[in-house]
Amino acid sequence: MKNLFAFAALTATLSLTAATARAQTAPAASSAADETAVKAVLTKYQQAVQKLDTTGTARLFTANSQVFESGGVEGTYRHYAEHHLAPELKEFSAFTFSDYKATVQVDGPYAFATETYTYTINLKKGPQDKEAKAPIVRRGVATSVLRKNAAGQWQIMSTHSSARTPRVKK
Repeated sequence: MKNLFAFAALTATLSLTAATARAQTAPAASSAADETAVKAVLTKYQQAVQKLDTTGTARLFTANSQVFESGGVEGTYRHYAEHHLAPELKEFSAFTFSDYKATVQVDGPYAFATETYTYTINLKKGPQDKEAKAPIVRRGVATSVLRKNAAGQWQIMSTHSSARTPRVKK
């Protein structure tokens, strides 16, 4: 009887250990896939800005998203895109990112992203301009919170970006 009880206890312990191991390894695989998916959302947004076209980018954001830029509260992404970003992009002949790095941490249905980059803006030459204006170069950082929606797609809930003139290397 003692052997039967010991065998039952051992079987239960092994089953629990195996279930725990599966639970611990499954999120890691899911997390890697989710991290890749989150980075894809960030890349799609970055590519749209570089194309100077916000068409279709609203789907990358939740309806009640919040955008914060260099100390300003810009409202939802739709508002920001219509009243700030799209009009600004019309004034540019090019917008390019370089030195781009992104780190992502996934925690259940939420992801936390930090991006660092350098961006260069070339302004369109106006009819009154004798020559093209000097490019604007800034070192930027953005932090974003994303949420996986019911359809399994990652969307940006909140994003905050800021930039400064790059420091001259000595």
